[in-house]
Amino acid sequence: MEASNLWDKWVGEALSKLESSKLLRSLRPLYLSYERHEVTNAGICSEEEYEVFDEMQPWDRSSVKVSISESTYRKWLLEIPSSGDDIVHGEGLSHGTRQQQFKQLLLFSGNDYLGLSSHPAVRKAAAKAAQEYGMGPRGSPLICGYTYHHRLLESSLASLKNKEPFSGMVNTLGFSANMALMVALGNIALLLSTGNKPSKDEKIAIFSDELNHASIIDGIRLAERQQSVEFFVYKHCDMSHLSELLSSCKMKKKVVVTDSLFSMDGDFAPMLELVELRRKHNLLLVIDDAHGTFVCGKSGGGVAEEFDCERDVDICIGTLSKAAGCHGGFIACSKRWKQLIQSRGRSFIFSTATPVPIAAAAHAAVIVAKRENWRRRELWNRVQEFRALTGTTTSSPIISLVVGSEEKALKASRQLLKSGFHVTAIRPPTVPPNSCRLRIALSAAHTTDDLKKLTSALSSYINFQDIDSTGLKIHSKL
Repeated sequence: MEASNLWDKWVGEALSKLESSKLLRSLRPLYLSYERHEVTNAGICSEEEYEVFDEMQPWDRSSVKVSISESTYRKWLLEIPSSGDDIVHGEGLSHGTRQQQFKQLLLFSGNDYLGLSSHPAVRKAAAKAAQEYGMGPRGSPLICGYTYHHRLLESSLASLKNKEPFSGMVNTLGFSANMALMVALGNIALLLSTGNKPSKDEKIAIFSDELNHASIIDGIRLAERQQSVEFFVYKHCDMSHLSELLSSCKMKKKVVVTDSLFSMDGDFAPMLELVELRRKHNLLLVIDDAHGTFVCGKSGGGVAEEFDCERDVDICIGTLSKAAGCHGGFIACSKRWKQLIQSRGRSFIFSTATPVPIAAAAHAAVIVAKRENWRRRELWNRVQEFRALTGTTTSSPIISLVVGSEEKALKASRQLLKSGFHVTAIRPPTVPPNSCRLRIALSAAHTTDDLKKLTSALSSYINFQDIDSTGLKIHSKL
């Protein structure tokens, strides 16, 4: 039996158990209304209302240009910790008796890959929904928080990820989405166990890339505490190691979970090899496409679309806080999986629903990202330009320049700050010791001139020609 059929069978059995125990949970969709209590869709923009453009506009630059006060600038240079109390509200405002001065920075450390956070359609959708409905009902989606806006967003995400209509589900955070899925996976073992606790053969075997996002790791750890899963870590993108682990594991229910595009290294998971292992071992393939959604694929469907293997990815987790320029997370899956997660995914069940204006803005971002496909072209043009300017082999908009020690990474970040660039030094515990780095994130809103200036500044501290054969590991001149 194929992996998808096997897992469909197990999920179906788990749902039957929940139904017989009266523990199957359902959404409670609401329509929002005016003070006159008329049911209306006045706060919902039709797709035709979303204004789209054929090229970059002046407001797009606001997604990559920021300002900081002189006092904050000095603290950053001296590595003085800040709790945020030095922020000044409004440019040109007085702080005490002294007029504040500001320094403009070009942002190369955000995740707004398409520059959609400042798009008029996204802003107008949020404003229109907020004016009509405020934040919307404040409760869990299972109680009173699920509205037509959420359904519309979920439908558009399911379509984007080539899943069943209305099978997508939105969570308040991408972090929570991963945790909800991992806990729901563990619950399959708990529900189908013949005893009080699952035996080793009844548990779920989860195989995780060693560089997976913290939300995946924390979700698996939570499932482990329920004594419902066994956790196996394979070397980063090492399919030989993963194959060995899978072959030596005698457990029936196997899951492989991986980031599709790794946030700190900028490399892709070997999707086609993972698909082969899925077929060979009848496993469930789960990807976290947080950095690939809207960035990769002809229609922005993500890394699976880019590698033409959407049908082989069983579940896709994504975020709306990166290339969508908004907030929140989602899970694209089958309707059966959606039922299971909303019944057993604790971080979904016990979270307040995404505010209606955020859901409306995110839906606008999905539509704009599809229709303004030139933004993806511009983003990948910047990737090619960075390669040409530096001679590096970077393969994505995430460029990881590993310099080694914390001192070197911090010094390079400070030097870039002096040159007018916001590039953060990434240190432990985000990355392992002695692999501290500068993480550069490119955006469609960056220009060729921006990249020329950045790479010129970088060349003062980085030997681009001295590239380690394993990737973008460079030697600092500092």
